[in-house]
Amino acid sequence: MSKETAVYTHGHHESVLRSHRWRTAANSAGYLLGELRPGMTALDVGCGPGTITADIAALVAPGQVTAVDTTREILDQAAEVAAERGLQNLEFTTADVHALDFPDDTFDVVHAHQVLQHVGDPVQALREMRRVCRPGGVVAARDSDYAAMTWFPEVPAMGAWQDLYRRVARANGGEPDAGRRLLSWARRAGFTDIIPTAAAWCFGTPESRDWWSGLWADRTVGSVYAKLAVEGGHATPEQLTAIAEAWRTWGAQDDGWFMVPHGEVLCRA
Repeated sequence: MSKETAVYTHGHHESVLRSHRWRTAANSAGYLLGELRPGMTALDVGCGPGTITADIAALVAPGQVTAVDTTREILDQAAEVAAERGLQNLEFTTADVHALDFPDDTFDVVHAHQVLQHVGDPVQALREMRRVCRPGGVVAARDSDYAAMTWFPEVPAMGAWQDLYRRVARANGGEPDAGRRLLSWARRAGFTDIIPTAAAWCFGTPESRDWWSGLWADRTVGSVYAKLAVEGGHATPEQLTAIAEAWRTWGAQDDGWFMVPHGEVLCRA
């Protein structure tokens, strides 16, 4: 598999989009918010269904926001979110982050959330994000770190889930433990003015625990990830069913708690 042809491990199954649509600039891009000003231009790389994108567009209006992803289908969903919010300052187009189709020095802000863990060459992606960012602008990237995810109480097969996901993601050309690598990747991409930070999602209330465990149980048996796990010889359907049941068992625990850590880098171009 070449560096440029990594497979998006999750796909766009409903259980995946259930998670993506929950994301906001507040819960997923807090480290960037202090940099945003009205009138700025921004590029959102790997925008998905567009909920973070729409928040950024509202904050920089009347500045223009360009949102890119790999498929027209997901961009259409992002456009619907923008229309529902009455936002007029967005445009949507397909793109490959390894070779962005924009001139040098185009945007004040270039943002990528949960993208670099899925691309074939994250350093090249960051080089491209730097290239299209104006001098003095910012490139912002945030990615989770699967090996550092932790939970309580221990449930049989949850550890098997963590190991399986990391094997499948790497077989697809990605790096599931991207969060800890962002600073290194940004330095290799040529950035010298970098602010590295970390943040976490936490699912511990009955409602959030039920939501998080349910979407991962569904994803484990019904998404592209499930198909790739079986076709790649990483797991059998029976093993996936057992892991899905482990997710539901964990989610039913009154003292269940799950943390998703993220690495973040704010890079001055």
